[in-house]
Amino acid sequence: MNYLLTGATGELGTHALHYLKEQVGTDEIAALARTEEQAAKLREQGIDVRVADFSDYASLLEAFDGIDRMLFVSSQPGGAVSRGEQHKNVVQAAKEKNVSFIAYTSFPKGADSASPLAQDHILTEKMISDSHIPHTFLRNNWYIENEADTLHAAAEGHPFAYSAGEGKVGWALKREFAEAAVNVLTGKITAPEILELSGTPITYTELAAALKTASGREFEVVAMNDADYKASLIKNGVPESIVGFILMIQNDIRNGELAVISDDFEKVLGRPLTPMVEALKEFLQN
Repeated sequence: MNYLLTGATGELGTHALHYLKEQVGTDEIAALARTEEQAAKLREQGIDVRVADFSDYASLLEAFDGIDRMLFVSSQPGGAVSRGEQHKNVVQAAKEKNVSFIAYTSFPKGADSASPLAQDHILTEKMISDSHIPHTFLRNNWYIENEADTLHAAAEGHPFAYSAGEGKVGWALKREFAEAAVNVLTGKITAPEILELSGTPITYTELAAALKTASGREFEVVAMNDADYKASLIKNGVPESIVGFILMIQNDIRNGELAVISDDFEKVLGRPLTPMVEALKEFLQN
């Protein structure tokens, strides 16, 4: 059985490669990298690296040759070629090369989501379904690491600010999302078509309380409106383009887009998620 990891040089992909090597031999693993420079680091680990880009259909056909099961890590939006077009290339190439299974990293709630971030994922889920390739949609909630700037600053005594109100998020460590993905990829667990991978939803106030315990530091927790939060971010040097993205996420959270209650995550891992205080301690140490 030959397994392919896309996004293998990113943080999620790096964790996934670690867990995949625990389950299968390196001779069964292939990894996708966009450049030869990225590929070199993986080849040092004895990994078969295929250099390809989601924007280049021909390169994907070559990269998918001989692949049975694939972890399809969604690309980042904002490229010269739209994410929708990139994902279309991946699905069509997988179909043409007879890939037998796709595990795709999607967005919470799928077609029921009103988040702007969900739209490309909704389209991709439909393309995969229409391809008739057996698949599982990994609807990943929110990585603790996505809050890195806020968490590190607060752990150093700076204010913990947000504008998401009482909205809740199913935060978990990125490595746990990767471990779940690999368990699905290898067939270690029999997965349904859709997995809502979410930690227990909590508010920013609860996240801040857990951070105080994890860090042993006291800091002010400041709930802001969007206008004040935007001004605060800009004052702290955050580029306006990124500020807009942050505010969009805060709005999604306020509107309940990430408040997913599901036990899928623990079922796929075969154990409970790392408790939040312990997860934050691990995050702060890395």
